[in-house]
Amino acid sequence: MFLRIALAAQTVALLLQAVTAGLLLSSPGGRAAHSATALAVAATVLLYLVAAVLTKQRAAILAAVGMLVATLVQMALGMAHVKGVHVPLGVLMFGGSMVQTARVWSAGRLRTTSA
Repeated sequence: MFLRIALAAQTVALLLQAVTAGLLLSSPGGRAAHSATALAVAATVLLYLVAAVLTKQRAAILAAVGMLVATLVQMALGMAHVKGVHVPLGVLMFGGSMVQTARVWSAGRLRTTSA
């Protein structure tokens, strides 16, 4: 259950990050909002990693480590203003988070149904 919550929080944080990216381009206060949601993404990715380690599932741990690495790269690219890689990586992170969330939620549903 903790893994489901962590993944859902991560996915929402990544969605908010995309919204604040739009604000960054369209309003003066957008940079502060985008920076704040970047910290929220980092926190939720760490939460996801802790939850994955607690489940002791190799696939979940590898996915969480991958997301942590992507987050750190994403933050570095954003600070360096490398938008040509920063934006596509953000889209990839959101898509990956959606896939992981769907897998975890459907796997839990399958276990509940078969029990």
